[in-house]
Amino acid sequence: MTRAGAVAAVDLGATSGRVVVGHVDQSSGRLDLEQVARFPNGPVRLASGLHWDFTGLYRDLSQGLAEAFRREPDVSSIGIDSWAVDYGLLRGGRLLGEPFHYRDERNADAVDGVHARVPFAELYRRNGLQFLPFNTVYQLAAERDRGWLDLADAMLLIPDLVAFQLTGEQVAERTNASTTGLVGVTTGEWDAELVERLGLEASLLPDLVSPGALIGPLRPAVAAELGAPDGVDVIAVGSHDTASAVVAVPMRAESAAYISCGTWGLVGVELEAPVTSDAARAANFTNEGGVDGRVRFLHNVMGLWLLSESVRWWERDGSRVVLSELLDAAAAVDRPVALFDANDPRFMAPGDLPGRIVEWCAEVGVAAPQTRAEFARSIIESLAQAFADAVRSASVLSGVDVETIHIVGGGALNELLCRRTADRAGIPVLAGPVEATAIGNVLVQARAQGFATGELEALRDLVARAFEPVRYEPRR
Repeated sequence: MTRAGAVAAVDLGATSGRVVVGHVDQSSGRLDLEQVARFPNGPVRLASGLHWDFTGLYRDLSQGLAEAFRREPDVSSIGIDSWAVDYGLLRGGRLLGEPFHYRDERNADAVDGVHARVPFAELYRRNGLQFLPFNTVYQLAAERDRGWLDLADAMLLIPDLVAFQLTGEQVAERTNASTTGLVGVTTGEWDAELVERLGLEASLLPDLVSPGALIGPLRPAVAAELGAPDGVDVIAVGSHDTASAVVAVPMRAESAAYISCGTWGLVGVELEAPVTSDAARAANFTNEGGVDGRVRFLHNVMGLWLLSESVRWWERDGSRVVLSELLDAAAAVDRPVALFDANDPRFMAPGDLPGRIVEWCAEVGVAAPQTRAEFARSIIESLAQAFADAVRSASVLSGVDVETIHIVGGGALNELLCRRTADRAGIPVLAGPVEATAIGNVLVQARAQGFATGELEALRDLVARAFEPVRYEPRR
């Protein structure tokens, strides 16, 4: 018999963060969320490179948690999720500097050095990760080469760094740790031999914990600052935001693909075991840890970053672009637009993305967009095609016969993107819930607290009862 309860989810994204209070009562089917705080997040360019403003981020999330306890004094635990791969270095419990941003240019210099020590084919067999130049393993190698690791005695990924500030406990949650490139794809443990061959110190890596584990209670001083009652725990969730989002996809894993769509589009299927074949490596698919030991077999697509960064570029002169109006205009474009490679590395860095799209079109000899509406339509069509291609590849490589595609996250609100993905994939798209990451965070906490029971399928049934997806049928 379950009981009802409330928990707080800290959900940190690459452009914003928020604090959400979730109420769960599995017996009645209650699952609702209240956003109590939202705050911006983004890179800061310092003399040393591109960083995150972790100090400001922690200040903002702390204020959000204080508001959560003000509104709901019965919050019994806190869970934290964020983007993957980035980390902070500590010495004696002190943060040595603001964490580097994964888009910092230093990473590219380390790739060849890592592959010289461990060829990528072997690296893939060991960690199951697709090649991305910002994976933690390359970031750490860059810092090793500069001597910066010599100053540190601990490395904590962003959600674990937040948990440390709240509790004083240093751990590494498995779903996020799986994105570092240093965890064995079959063992789920730190790969000590790989760490040694890469010239890294195993002592930097904290103990691994699984989603649902107790990290620790709030430090007394923190609890006082937040206005939290005694006994509030921080619980490990799927701290990689995609791991939390996949928990809340109301799917039948044996016949569905998911797209967790925000800054990035994470396109894949859920499996019981990893796929590390040569074909999967060639297709640049990754095997990341999921909640309950599941495997997220997926491919990274650039995502709505392409649109948001284009808008930011257009607004640099102080003008304002209304996204809803831009998408309406994009939907009304009645001539063919350029389909570009959404995964081209040139689109990774901040800056003039519309100009880079024009550059790409010129190189391949296709007509470039001319108006902002055409640029937006080109981005949407290119993303939809990339999503459809990734779903087909995931199906072929994994053996999952995909009958439906679930889009969750902010992209579920983009009607044009959902519709065109269904059209290009030739498969129905079910859009929602939008708040999948926060819902997954809440549900893992709720299960740990006894507010819910069962495996992922039971949690997803609760999601399906609480949130009605929007269905898009493919147009032939």
